Amino acid sequence: MGSAGNDVQMAVLELNQQQKQNGGDNVQQNTGAGGHTPDFAKNSSDTLLVVATLISALSYQLGTNIPGGYWQADDAAGHAASDPIMRDKHRRRYWLFMAGSWVTFGTSMLLTVGILTGAPARSRFVRCAFLVAYSCLVLTFVTSQPRTSLAMDVAIWAAVMAALAVATTYLRVDKLPVWARSLCPPPPTASCCGCGRS
Repeated sequence: MGSAGNDVQMAVLELNQQQKQNGGDNVQQNTGAGGHTPDFAKNSSDTLLVVATLISALSYQLGTNIPGGYWQADDAAGHAASDPIMRDKHRRRYWLFMAGSWVTFGTSMLLTVGILTGAPARSRFVRCAFLVAYSCLVLTFVTSQPRTSLAMDVAIWAAVMAALAVATTYLRVDKLPVWARSLCPPPPTASCCGCGRS
């Protein structure tokens, strides 16, 4: 880090010292890159409510604006105006896309209602609903790409779902396996003069 990084560290140290002198017993310890312990359970209900609402809005837009568009007019091939082109040209991909969109919308609405009625952020219900809604949102994205293999799309979706399951379970850095913790080194400790030595 350059001198700007040292200046920031010194400012944080001075602020912590001032808070301790003013009787601030609740000084937050800097345990992560952003000054907080990354933990899915510590997300406030407000944050999760915003995320659930955004997922609902995205899935609604995806369900009403099908990739590929709609037929503009009736034609001799049997296409009716306002029917989705994707349904006629890529039937299996279309139904997988729509199933992902419907599941995303339904689980994000369920997540929204659950949070509004007081379900705690660390509950299994919230984690599972978030996992399903977010991974199915990814499914709708990968199936909207007509040039990829449908089997590859499903494999990507399964990998994202597995990664999200692991992330929402072990998101705290101190709960990660040793090999993963080595990828996330702790922030440098502060020194008395900013030189990096304790």
